[in-house]
Amino acid sequence: MIDPHVHLRDWKQSSKETILHGMSVAAAAGFTDLFDMPNTDPACTSRSVVLDRLAAGSSAEEKTGVSYHLYAGLTSDPDEIKAMVDLHSELFPLVIGLKLFAGQSTGNMGIIGPDNQRKVFRALSESGYSGVLAIHAEKEELLRKELYVPGRFETHSEARPAEAETESVRDIASIAAETGFKGTLHICHVSSAGTIELVRELRSRGMRITMGATPHHALLSVADAEQHDRYLKMNPPLRSSADRDAVFKALVDGTIDWAESDHAPHTIEDKEKGASGIPGLPGMLLLADRLRKAGCGEDRLSAIFGTRVSEVFGLDREPVSVPSDPYGIYERIRGEYPFDPFRS
Repeated sequence: MIDPHVHLRDWKQSSKETILHGMSVAAAAGFTDLFDMPNTDPACTSRSVVLDRLAAGSSAEEKTGVSYHLYAGLTSDPDEIKAMVDLHSELFPLVIGLKLFAGQSTGNMGIIGPDNQRKVFRALSESGYSGVLAIHAEKEELLRKELYVPGRFETHSEARPAEAETESVRDIASIAAETGFKGTLHICHVSSAGTIELVRELRSRGMRITMGATPHHALLSVADAEQHDRYLKMNPPLRSSADRDAVFKALVDGTIDWAESDHAPHTIEDKEKGASGIPGLPGMLLLADRLRKAGCGEDRLSAIFGTRVSEVFGLDREPVSVPSDPYGIYERIRGEYPFDPFRS
C-alpha cells in the first residue's frame, strides 16, 4: 500500500517520532511507500534541507524496505519556487511533488491570501511545472481562532469551519485557471461535503484535480472530539456526522481518489498544550477494514490504498493488494503511539 501524506517528524521534533520509527510502523502495517510532507523543523524549502531529508529517509529505507518520498515545500519567494521545481525535475520520484499551505498549520508555512497565492502560481506556470501540487486548503480569513477553548477539542471545529476549506479550494482553483497552471491540483485531507461537491463541479469543467481523505475524516465526527483523552485536534478539524458520511461515501464511489493518513504524531504533553495532529498510520488499517465491511470491492480498495496514487503521480508500481485482516494489523500497531485517537 501507499500512504501519500505523512509527517514523520524527526530532527528538532524527534521527541514526537523519528523517521525510522514511522517507517518501521509503516512496514509492519503493509505500506511500501510513504510521501513525507515538508513542514519539518527545519522546513524543506531549500535544496540543502531537502537533500538532508532525503538522505535521512534513504537511511531508514535501507532498514525498513519502505520507499521514502518527499514533497518540497513552497514559499512566496520566486527564486525558491524555481529551485523546488528544478529539484522535482531532477530528483523525481524522490521529490514526489510540491506542497502549498494555503492557511497556517503546524510549521507556519502558510501562504495567506489570493494575492500571495497568485504569485506562487505565476512562478509555477513560468517555471513550466506540470507535476502534482498538494494543497492544504483553509482560508485564513475565514478562521475564527478565538472560538477555540483550550482543552475542549470539539471547539476547534468552530474555530476552523468547513467553509474555510471550501472557499480556499474555490480560490485556488480560480487562481490556477487564471495563471495557466499546467499540473495536477491535489486537495489534501478533504473534510466536508461542500468541498466534495465543489471539486465535482470543477472536474465537470475540465480541471485536473484530485482529492484525498483521511481515516479520521471518514470515520469520526466532531462528537468524538469531546472525549478528551483521544486528543482529536487536527487541521482541518473533524466535522459533522453528515460531512463524515459524505467523505466515506465519496471514497467508496471514487469521487475522492485515495486515502491518506495525514500521520502527525505528538507527545501527550504537546497535545495537552494544544498541538494539532494525530498518529494516522494505524487508522489507515481501520479504514480499510470499515470500507471492506461496507461492501467496497477489492478493485476499489486497491485504488484507494495506492493504485490511484501510482496513476496520478506516474509511479511504476504493481496494483495494490489490501491485507486480508487489516483490523488485526491495526490492533498490533496501535500501541506504537502514546494515544489511540481511533478507539471508540
